Amino acid sequence: MQLVLITGMSGSGKSVALNVLEDSGYYCVDNLPATLLTELADLLRNDGNERIAVSIDARGGKSFTQLLESLHALRQRQISVKALFLDAKTETLIKRFSETRRRHPLADEHHTLPECILAERQLLEDASSVAHHVDTSDLSSNALRAWVKDFVYLPTSGLTLLFESFGFKHGLPLGADYVFDVRCLPNPYYDPALRALTGKDQPVIDFLKADSQTQAMLMDIRTYIDRWFPCFVRDNRSYLTVAIGCTGGHHRSVYFSEMLAQHFRSRMPVLVRHRELAQ
Repeated sequence: MQLVLITGMSGSGKSVALNVLEDSGYYCVDNLPATLLTELADLLRNDGNERIAVSIDARGGKSFTQLLESLHALRQRQISVKALFLDAKTETLIKRFSETRRRHPLADEHHTLPECILAERQLLEDASSVAHHVDTSDLSSNALRAWVKDFVYLPTSGLTLLFESFGFKHGLPLGADYVFDVRCLPNPYYDPALRALTGKDQPVIDFLKADSQTQAMLMDIRTYIDRWFPCFVRDNRSYLTVAIGCTGGHHRSVYFSEMLAQHFRSRMPVLVRHRELAQ
């Protein structure tokens, strides 16, 4: 039996993620109190359901504090659990609530919307630390759907390593465990023949492969991850996110993410995401 837990900030796209899983054949339950998670899993397993997706978030109130205990109980029952935490920048969440005119689940007459968002972040902090983190601030709905599908079909054993490219001019990605800055390296953008391409295109790859500094930094990052990755495994981490940033997020950071993923993919589950290319 496989259970996918969707949690995260209100307005971050949890409904989109849950709909993707429902369309993929999962039995989906929205807004379940955390205290009922193990009961639901046992009931549905006895009924022969092998794939379940559940959304649990701040709407569950005080019961949410028992989520980590429920996840531990599920794993003791030999149920495969994948936890996905959706997040977005505060300014993005404020804009989304303003556009939809929906009420925040923690709203009352004494607190502003930014204060409610801050309180929700604090409530969800523990869940964020044990789940795969996705920043939806700059993602289209189609990109989020694709990322959720990638996440669901990953192997369930071991630690998943995620490489994410991004552009510094669009801000840092939320949830990154490591951030490497490659803006000091030669930029293919300034070559008119390469400007419209990305770090996945062969001419850009050839350009960066020919630069000795680029190759030296690539080797340094790869060596660093090789050295410290076992520590994260021993710490029982499920996900490790390595963000690589350049100026616009189209050339150097994309190339680095692809090359690093290629190196590690034969040894562990690996995801690659290109934030600026997903728009």
